Amino acid sequence: MGATAALAISPGPDNIYVLMQSLANGKKYGLATMAGLMSGCLIHTTLLAFGVSAVIKQSETLFFGIKLLGALYLFYLAFQVFRSDGTVALSEKEVPKKGLWQLFRQGFIMNVLNPKVTIFFLAFFPGFLFSDTLSTVLQFYVLGGLFILVSSIIFGSIALLSGSISKYLKENSKIGVYLKWMQILVFVGIAVYLFLSEK
Repeated sequence: MGATAALAISPGPDNIYVLMQSLANGKKYGLATMAGLMSGCLIHTTLLAFGVSAVIKQSETLFFGIKLLGALYLFYLAFQVFRSDGTVALSEKEVPKKGLWQLFRQGFIMNVLNPKVTIFFLAFFPGFLFSDTLSTVLQFYVLGGLFILVSSIIFGSIALLSGSISKYLKENSKIGVYLKWMQILVFVGIAVYLFLSEK
């Protein structure tokens, strides 16, 4: 939950999109976008739960390979964030006006059709399986549910507090650098945890 919170707070295309919709069109439009994005996470959780659970049953070695590749992918993400300049760019001029259902649907489609989300879930969740007795499918749904819950709280807060957040970001240009390094630490920390975790 801590890792999810840190990642949800760090500036990215999803939370910036929620922020801009809230600023340009109103808070309920940001909330509709957030609801669509989080609904899409259910699809990725389901794919992961049934796909990886089958792999675990077949081969411990193959499952270790998934975790290893996941850790390497997280190191890669950390490197990509390291290369960025850490600025948070906000522009309300090009945010089109859309209905609540349109924004929900767009958020859902944006999330479901983004292969990076599937890859990230595949890298993120396996190292956090927490029980030798509970069904692996159920454990993935618990992890997915926690991810959605924490992200929804943070994205919802971004929508509701969009005016204050935008003002703060504009007045404190260095905040992007702090968030950048927090994101790097989270990615590296999870990657190391995956390397060291056992199943």
